[in-house]
Amino acid sequence: MSSLKKVIKKTPVLNRIAPYLNNLLQNNKFPGTGDYWEGHYKAGGNSGGGSYNRLAEFKAKVINEFIVETNIKSAMEFGCGDGNNLSLIKYPKYIGLDISPTAIKICINKFKNDLSKSFYVYNSLAFRDSQKLFISELCLSLDVIFHLVEDELFTKYMNDLFEASEKYVIIYSRDYSENQIYHQKSRSFSKWVDENQKAFRMIKKIENPYKFDPKDPENTSNALFIIYEKY
Repeated sequence: MSSLKKVIKKTPVLNRIAPYLNNLLQNNKFPGTGDYWEGHYKAGGNSGGGSYNRLAEFKAKVINEFIVETNIKSAMEFGCGDGNNLSLIKYPKYIGLDISPTAIKICINKFKNDLSKSFYVYNSLAFRDSQKLFISELCLSLDVIFHLVEDELFTKYMNDLFEASEKYVIIYSRDYSENQIYHQKSRSFSKWVDENQKAFRMIKKIENPYKFDPKDPENTSNALFIIYEKY
């Protein structure tokens, strides 16, 4: 199985339809977002190409500049993954949330000497913060939204993301809709925000300089930045 996956990755034509082939290779029904990602990290997987190399550097550059420009003091990320991208970003005070307990354990160990960072397991369908304990000036969602294939999960996640923000929300994701392909389902998130978060307005859109190339899927992406401000 692993050798077949290597062949697919190295073959451009096969790589373009890799999500479809992966679905077949799994030979079972999608287990659900939470179970999928916990299994992924438990098996030694990482947060993917978007959190490494030049894509990670691009994301970190945009966010670091924004932190300085707006004098952000606190930030919370909904879907921190394995923390690799986090290691490039200079948050004064940070809370990382993720659906995978294994990913959270990785982050706790990786940043064990950094007291400016806290980490918690987060499941949007088992999360209610009526007392507003999880609040930050800036809330972020980076390469997460297109992994929320269940509609209920997506809606609750988006509401949690915006409700936790005191001032700004940064989203980095694909901003168009496509049908689900195993663990991915692209969504037009900006349309959802326009319709459901009237207290926020878009203040900046930043296109990705590394547009998706099927020949280099680990270093290219169709995701872009959209930054929102509460008013």
